[in-house]
Amino acid sequence: MTAAPFRSVALVLVTFLAVTAQICCGFYLPGLAPVSYCEKAKETETCKSRIDVFVNRLDSVESVIPYEYEKFDFCTTNKRSSPTENLGQVVFGERIRLSPYNISFNNPEQCKSLCKKEYKTKDKDQIKHLRFLMDGLKQNYQHHWIIDNMPVTWCYDVEGTAASTQNKYCSPGFPIGCYVTAKKTPKDACVINPAYSEKDTYYVFNHVDLKIAYHPIEDEGPPTAARLLSAKLEPRSIKHQKEGDCAEGLPPMAIPGDLSSLETVSILYTYSVSFEPKYDIKWASRWDYILDSMPHTNIQWFSIMNSLVIVLFLSGMVAMIMLRTLHKDIARYNQIDSAEDAQEEFGWKLVHGDVFRSPRRGMMLSVLLGTGTQIFFLVFITLVFACLGFLSPANRGSLMTCVLVLFVCLGTPAGYVAARMYKTFGGERWKTNVLMTCFFIPGIVFIDFFTLNLVLWGEGSSAAIPFTTLLALLGLWFGVSTPLIFLGAYLGFKKRPIEYPVRTNQIPRQIPEQSFYTKPLPGIVMGGVLPFGCIFIQLFFILNSIWSHQMYYMFGFLFLVCIILIITCSEATVLLCYFHLCAEDYHWWWRSFLTSGFTAIYLFIYCIHYFVSKLTIEGIASTVLYFGYTSIMVLLFFLFCGTVGFFACFWFVIKIYSVVKVD
Repeated sequence: MTAAPFRSVALVLVTFLAVTAQICCGFYLPGLAPVSYCEKAKETETCKSRIDVFVNRLDSVESVIPYEYEKFDFCTTNKRSSPTENLGQVVFGERIRLSPYNISFNNPEQCKSLCKKEYKTKDKDQIKHLRFLMDGLKQNYQHHWIIDNMPVTWCYDVEGTAASTQNKYCSPGFPIGCYVTAKKTPKDACVINPAYSEKDTYYVFNHVDLKIAYHPIEDEGPPTAARLLSAKLEPRSIKHQKEGDCAEGLPPMAIPGDLSSLETVSILYTYSVSFEPKYDIKWASRWDYILDSMPHTNIQWFSIMNSLVIVLFLSGMVAMIMLRTLHKDIARYNQIDSAEDAQEEFGWKLVHGDVFRSPRRGMMLSVLLGTGTQIFFLVFITLVFACLGFLSPANRGSLMTCVLVLFVCLGTPAGYVAARMYKTFGGERWKTNVLMTCFFIPGIVFIDFFTLNLVLWGEGSSAAIPFTTLLALLGLWFGVSTPLIFLGAYLGFKKRPIEYPVRTNQIPRQIPEQSFYTKPLPGIVMGGVLPFGCIFIQLFFILNSIWSHQMYYMFGFLFLVCIILIITCSEATVLLCYFHLCAEDYHWWWRSFLTSGFTAIYLFIYCIHYFVSKLTIEGIASTVLYFGYTSIMVLLFFLFCGTVGFFACFWFVIKIYSVVKVD
């Protein structure tokens, strides 16, 4: 009789784990539903022949400012069948448009003309378009094409390795061309061909050889139906002698830096398409060749091991304090049973009458804690969804959409924590507290974001958010987030203040002279070192994905590092808090927040180092955009770490003072 319920629970648990495993495996890189393709003569409702080529915004590692495809005066189409962009794509500046490339399944094309562009050097409008294209060549702007929800890749050999498939890096973008400087040094893409070597010359990649791989479907649809696996291309620069001629030996399409000797510059855009069946690769694993070419896994494991060593070191120190020093302190304090046996109090028990004295600027601290709690839940929920695969690179814009929606929907925890902590601090201006929770941190972020958007508007960038989208964001802020914060604040103020285990004296105790290591600033500076040591390797890949346009997909590693960061922030703050209390310094409220929050300062310093050493960004606008977006990231990270450290220290202080006898 008693074994049956346990068997039922065990069966449910095993079933749940099995389903979870299937979800984790099946949704690691989910995208749209698979689309079947077939030849035009056998086209049906469930099997299409036309393969649409979509073009996205163009970006560069030398400029933070992206531009739309048509900005460079490439070949465009009048058809408006572009996919609907979600909120995240609009905010990130993605602009997906249908291209004029006419491709049918299993219908090879050879040197097919797309369009011809002519620029008269005496025409101001035309020469303006040409100059913009030349500037894009100089700054290494890259195309980003999409076929069947897959990025069109340019695969090339990694420097220093043999020419083999295993040692190829497949980039989800390819350059629009290249430029050879006046010193005759080829830049980046020009090194792929020794013919691109003329001094002070721009080479336009006006021809692409596109190879589409597909997997035939044997048991559904028409016999020739298939699903696309990959789309790879090789860009070339060709000065066409006649249409339909794209031979290998033709000279490149070169534009001299000095246009005064030319009357007209003509550029003919062409493309070739070939198809290749592959039976050994399944549609479900078609992303593997892109992800496997990114040699990050070993380094990620090194990052995890590095972080674990720091956590074990900190955990050992905290355990030593808890099990030995702190345990002895509590036992010694509790042995004082009578006035006759009483001796002078010492150590952290000496400040029991002041340790819960309300902090200065409690209003500001409670507001920061409320928004920090909001960010904490936002990060945790987002990483859970990402680990399940719902925010994969195949689902474009989903990450940013999830972040924005969760932020506005998590206003209730922010209002609750801010109100409850403010009431615990003895505050009475509840209206000011609620309004500051609603508008202080979100207002700073919005002003920064809006200022950067003005810069993008001035540069004519595709990343500039349209006015209607800006109104939608304001609607989410005022229409969703603000009422939820008011609801949370109402619930928080209805609750009783958190009860302290000891009473607070009316007269503050004088703090003795502190040594250098127990003074506020040195302790705060030291507190952020170890948490930053846990994340700096992972941070490199995150910055690469943001500024160097590399694909980031290892959310499982990021989730582990985030948990390690939380543990490290908590332990480091508790450790330093204990040392300060032993030194009879009871001002721990702000110090606990700033100790772990100071990790954000190290993050900002690392971002400066990354900007100087890793990036080749040029121009004042790009520099302003880099540091503007970085400041938003640093502010949110500061609130996240500071909130974690504060509540860890808050729990620790309440715990230790609740187990000692105080007269």
